[in-house]
Amino acid sequence: MPTHFEGNKEQVRALNAFIALMRCAASVNARIGRRESGHNLSTAQFGAMEALFHLGELRQCDLAKKLLVTGGNITQVVDGLVKRGLVKRIRSKEDRRVVRVALTEQGAKLMTQAVPDHVGNIVDEFSVLTIAEQNQLRKICKKLGLQAEQ
Repeated sequence: MPTHFEGNKEQVRALNAFIALMRCAASVNARIGRRESGHNLSTAQFGAMEALFHLGELRQCDLAKKLLVTGGNITQVVDGLVKRGLVKRIRSKEDRRVVRVALTEQGAKLMTQAVPDHVGNIVDEFSVLTIAEQNQLRKICKKLGLQAEQ
C-alpha cells in the first residue's frame, strides 16, 4: 500500500520506497521467525546468540551495538538467555562495571543446530531473487545504511 501523503514527487517516491522496505523486512523477518520457532528463540535472542557463536564472548555493551539495540533491551535479552542456561555473564575482575557475555556449552550446541537452519531459511527466502538481484539489493541496502556516516 503506497503512502497517502500528498507531497511533491520526491517526498512521495521516498515515502513509498521506505514503506516497501519496511514491509518487506517485516514480512521476511516474520516468515523466518515462524520457520525457526522450533528453537524457541526470539529474533533478538537468536541475534545475540549468533553474534556470540561467531565472534566469541563480547562485552554486553558491544553486543547491544552489534544488534542495534539499547543497553536496557540487551539486558532483557541476556537475562532470558541466562535463565535458560544458554549464555553466561562474566564480570571483569579488573573493572566490575564491565560485563562480558558468552555462550554456555548448551548454547553453543543449540547454535550448532540453529545456524544451518537459519541460513537455509534465508537462502529459501532469497531464492525468488536472481544472484544479480541479491547482489544489487545488498549494495543498495549498504549504501542506504551507510548514508549517516557520510
